[in-house]
Amino acid sequence: MPVTPTYPGVYIEEIPSGVRTITGVATSITAFVGWAAKGPTDRAQLIQSFSDYDRQFGGLDANSPMSYGVYHFFSNGGQQAYVVRLDKGSHAASAALNGLTATATGPGTWANDYKIRTKRRADDPNRFRLEVVYDKDSANTTVEAFENLALAADDTRSAAAIINSGSAIISAKVTDDTQVPTDQTTPLAGGTDGGALAPNTGDFHGALNGDGDTTGVYLLKQVDLFNLLCVPGESDATTLTTLQKLCRDRRAFLIADCDETASFNSVKGGPAGLTGKDSINAAFYFPWVKAADPRLGNRLRAFPPSGFVAGLYAQTDAQRGVWKAPAGTEASLTGASGVTEILTDTQNGTLNIQAINCIRNFPVYGTILWGARTLQGNDEVGSEWKYIPVRRTALFIEESLFRALKWVVFEPNDEPLWAQIRLNVGAFMHDLFRQGAFQGSTPRDAYFVKCDKETTTQSDINRGIVNIVVGFAPLKPAEFVIIKIQQIAGQIEV
Repeated sequence: MPVTPTYPGVYIEEIPSGVRTITGVATSITAFVGWAAKGPTDRAQLIQSFSDYDRQFGGLDANSPMSYGVYHFFSNGGQQAYVVRLDKGSHAASAALNGLTATATGPGTWANDYKIRTKRRADDPNRFRLEVVYDKDSANTTVEAFENLALAADDTRSAAAIINSGSAIISAKVTDDTQVPTDQTTPLAGGTDGGALAPNTGDFHGALNGDGDTTGVYLLKQVDLFNLLCVPGESDATTLTTLQKLCRDRRAFLIADCDETASFNSVKGGPAGLTGKDSINAAFYFPWVKAADPRLGNRLRAFPPSGFVAGLYAQTDAQRGVWKAPAGTEASLTGASGVTEILTDTQNGTLNIQAINCIRNFPVYGTILWGARTLQGNDEVGSEWKYIPVRRTALFIEESLFRALKWVVFEPNDEPLWAQIRLNVGAFMHDLFRQGAFQGSTPRDAYFVKCDKETTTQSDINRGIVNIVVGFAPLKPAEFVIIKIQQIAGQIEV
């Protein structure tokens, strides 16, 4: 800040440089939506490994394509995911204690395996210890314990506050804070599953779409950032179109599965009903992938491809960058042992121009992704968002700048601000250029940033608007490699 001199001498004043470093956002945080046997249904739950999923949602389940999708995601390089558990007609187990009700954090019979044990402190009858005990082993293992609790809401050790912030199994509600806690053991009871929800059914779609705001897939509105969306096994065109719009609104990307029974003949006309304006934020994969099922003694069965594909996206982003197409001989699917339909090169060519990304089995390389087109990638459409890496790079830049330029709001709208914007956005784009994200041998060829009196007129200033124009030359995948061979005639001696 400016220094006010009051005595003869030397004064030091620090001057802001105007540099505000722009950091790129994550590119492969994946949201999974589907039915699970247990877990919360009121939020999108963050997990960072399959062990997290196992602990919170019950692990692999024959009735849950999502559980296998998450398993394949982490097996193929995924690092971070959100899980939205769909549910219909189930109930959460609960237990009534003296002055306190404990309720399972999510509906289902899973919580019936636990009991709640309280023990009053000998030196203070208003304080107690609460334990959550697993009731299905001979040891009656205590899995959670909370010490020195009180029923009073204004107590620093309020039971409801401590348990609700620290327990993964129960939530607590004080029903009467005048009660004196006693030594008691009460089982959680009344939890019901309500039946599994299979993709492509009416009940599943009702739970998936929810009320458009606070349930189902729309719980993702509460998530700060997700980049990819998978609903393993879901192939209904109407539903996928709805999911495409959600992804377009959130600058995310949908990985869509074909139907389990899909064949070359059934899809060769293109992915019907999925090519609307929002399809630039989606890609379609065919066919299903064969892999070992740990629940069936590692016998092979078919799985929706989206979990494998999302993991491969994450791996490619980490190793090469979001601008690299998640396809090719490097895009080998870990855990895959083939596909449900072997495709010839000619069949692949027929589907490729219809914006269908094929999964193929090649000698040496194994099962790999062999397509990188969005659902706007049909040759006849001629979309500028034909390729997955081009679209995902644009989404990455948009989201990064959207978050990084919020400091601009309410700043004086004149040349000093514009210069700062050009400096900071230009530094971000130049860093991407140095990483190889754009075409061109020089920055001038690769990108531009404009923010000046040409982009922001006096009329814009009067309306409180500053216009920033950012352009980039995207890298497009070498989809067709053409080798020209010429025979050289030997010299003819005369």
